[in-house]
Amino acid sequence: MTRIRTHTCGELTPRHTGETVVLNGWVATRRDLGGVIFIDLRDRYGFTQVVFSPQDDKEAHMTADQLRSEFVIGVKGRVRERDPENINPNVKTGTIEVRVHELQIYSRSETPPFEIQDEVRANEDLRLKYRYLDLRRPVMQNNMLLRSALYRHTRNYFHEHNFAEIETPFLMRSTPEGARDYLVPSRVNPGKFYALPQSPQTYKQILMVSGMDRYFQIVKCFRDEDLRADRQPEFTQIDVEMSFVNEEQVYELMEGLMQKLLLELKGVRVETPFPRMTYRQALTTYGSDKPDTRFGMTFVDFSDIVRDSDFRVFSKTVADGGSVAGFVVPGKGSLGRGIMDRLTKRTRDEIGAGGLIYIKNNPDGIYSSVSKFVAESTTRDMVDQSGAETGDLILILAGKGDQVYHQLGALRLLMAREYGMIDESRYNLLWVTEFPLLEYDEEDGRFYAMHHPFTSPREEDVDKLKDDPGSVRARAYDLVMNGSEIGGGSIRIHDSALQSRMFEALGIGREEASQKFGFLLDAFRYGAPPHGGIALGLDRIAMLLTGAKSLREVIAFPKNQRAISLMDNCPDVVDTAQLEELHIRLAGKTKREE
Repeated sequence: MTRIRTHTCGELTPRHTGETVVLNGWVATRRDLGGVIFIDLRDRYGFTQVVFSPQDDKEAHMTADQLRSEFVIGVKGRVRERDPENINPNVKTGTIEVRVHELQIYSRSETPPFEIQDEVRANEDLRLKYRYLDLRRPVMQNNMLLRSALYRHTRNYFHEHNFAEIETPFLMRSTPEGARDYLVPSRVNPGKFYALPQSPQTYKQILMVSGMDRYFQIVKCFRDEDLRADRQPEFTQIDVEMSFVNEEQVYELMEGLMQKLLLELKGVRVETPFPRMTYRQALTTYGSDKPDTRFGMTFVDFSDIVRDSDFRVFSKTVADGGSVAGFVVPGKGSLGRGIMDRLTKRTRDEIGAGGLIYIKNNPDGIYSSVSKFVAESTTRDMVDQSGAETGDLILILAGKGDQVYHQLGALRLLMAREYGMIDESRYNLLWVTEFPLLEYDEEDGRFYAMHHPFTSPREEDVDKLKDDPGSVRARAYDLVMNGSEIGGGSIRIHDSALQSRMFEALGIGREEASQKFGFLLDAFRYGAPPHGGIALGLDRIAMLLTGAKSLREVIAFPKNQRAISLMDNCPDVVDTAQLEELHIRLAGKTKREE
């Protein structure tokens, strides 16, 4: 029998009726009904029901009796329409079947450790160990195909907008200003190390100095940091840089890209320009610099109303410079005492707030959890200020600085998820702007760049760099979708003098700056254009577009939460000879040596 397939398993329709076809694939299911064997044959394009009957071919029917799940086979047969009562509306090929008269078994399979189907019960570690089986599941193949399409449409978009796709090195010098670097020892330069790039930041800025004008690449980056559901030690980003641009041009370009991706990949039309809000607005309205705007429950500040309250929690918080703020949960004023007690405990244990205060605006009157301490008139003023309607619940926290807003943000998300308030069909995008340029680390006693040390301060704030660096705002911007940061960028510093002032604010002396970034500072001496850019997290975009709960669901061969690849067991120890060749001696014994 010929091995060359004529069609895929997701292709045949009634118009192929009567044709002789060759299909290849994996046995998904097998059913023996009164001597007639039905096989659902699977490839990455779909499923086709193939039928083995002694009336069609005795030899093929006898061989089919050997078939089991995940055998790889080829069949040749004639397409026939199914009887109306046997039509399967859940698959594309559900109106036809193939009556087989030739069968070839290409390879046999042991019983898989879990079923190859979308609703798999196996734990994640088992799936990662047998990733090649996990990737056979249709849901995972669809994730990989969407990711592939994401690459294709992204490349097409940037080529259409006159960008040059340029590769930057994977072996670079270590500049540990952010997360920890992955280091690579040099055999030919004993005692010296390369670093794997956390970002191509310095290279893409040098490309602007070189006159390349518009650069992009879809690039692998590496960070040696603790992992979460939305983090991996190696990740992929859409990296972009442009010369002679301002923020508005970056916004317009990236909005066009996201508009194209959502239309092509999800059939969703989003309007541009995207909404914008400053970092302070996002924090004091949503409690996050990556707000999820698919639902309401924005914050209300009650500080002015309660500053003279007899309730010390309120009045002392305001007197100490803190805030009393909250939000309205629509229609939840009827939640019982037990539920509210559990919510109060979760707010304390999971969110870290000192205590939860609530007001129920119910038809039979207003109830406050602190009615013994707060005047009724004050409580009514708080209800009026919040805009709560009858039947609504108001949740309130008191705290210092920005902490209370972060806690309220976590509580807002908890309530939205708990009570199904998030419209999962929506794709809400927005820009968050005017981030602080620097953030102070109490433990280290110094400032660090909130984004990176090449981000330009806003022109009106430059003079504050020396005397009041904490108040300086950056020409930085993040792109947020559905409560996840999917990209971040900035207008860069292109002036050597300003870059030196930035290093001073960060406590980086001239010698250290020259050692770490001298190549970039030298390049600026020879005519650097104004430039800016952005990097989008491709893995995170794919996760959001597929509805996956983890980045690992959209990466073909991911690491687990301990940064281990269970399939091929890496990282692993290496031979002593390899270490000696690299001039490396281990401080302690490896597990293999113990």
